[in-house]
Amino acid sequence: MQNTTPILDRILLTNDDGYDAPGLAVLEKVAATLAREIWIVAPAEDQSGTSHSISLHQPLRVHRKGERRFAVRGTPGDCVAVAIGRLMGDKLPDLVLSGINRGANLGTETVFSGTVGAAMTSMLLGVRAIALSQAFKDRDAVPWEAALTHAPNAIRRLVAQGWDNDACLNVNFPARSAQDVGELKATSQGAGLLQGVEVVSRTDPRDIDYHWLKLSRSRREDTAESETVALGQGYVTVTPLKFERTHEAALEQLRLGLA
Repeated sequence: MQNTTPILDRILLTNDDGYDAPGLAVLEKVAATLAREIWIVAPAEDQSGTSHSISLHQPLRVHRKGERRFAVRGTPGDCVAVAIGRLMGDKLPDLVLSGINRGANLGTETVFSGTVGAAMTSMLLGVRAIALSQAFKDRDAVPWEAALTHAPNAIRRLVAQGWDNDACLNVNFPARSAQDVGELKATSQGAGLLQGVEVVSRTDPRDIDYHWLKLSRSRREDTAESETVALGQGYVTVTPLKFERTHEAALEQLRLGLA
């Protein structure tokens, strides 16, 4: 039987797929087993691929959807900033949960992910955060039950374990039925599946060119400890992420060359 005893007072939920996304509805059910009070502050529209961006050149419009529920015309990072800085008052949330994203966030792709970006914005503002994503094989048949079943215990274990203040956690659930999902496993980021960004060009009915950006993905060689390999083996993966991105080998090469 799933433990539904609250372990936290306040949880803030957000995402990058938008306020009406099915993953956010799943996350609300998960949060209901963890916290006494749930706040939802999510983008009014799909903001996938917006990374850590925040809006500095236009106002943010906030629409109340119900008690402790808001849709923001902005990015996931905007949502976290507005929630923590204004909507939730003087009492910070104990935890921010971002997701549950439709599709895994692995390797290099985490740099572009608005789901991860929201979690990292929360980390910047001093609140612990976890980004959560559900992998799938068929876009029209996402196995949400995997995340719904296994996220509550995974989050409980992570909150009990704790982690450094300068890290947020990136959790991915495998594209398997709930009963076939493995244990929670600590992993490294690795390379992931992202290969590049394609430009798809078209012409509209008025003979004006327009362009879509499309992420291209395929299998890449990765380490055995990486989240991509572990996820493929059916584990629930958790990878701690941070802002520090210094490439140490390149830094040493520059130091030697510039000395």
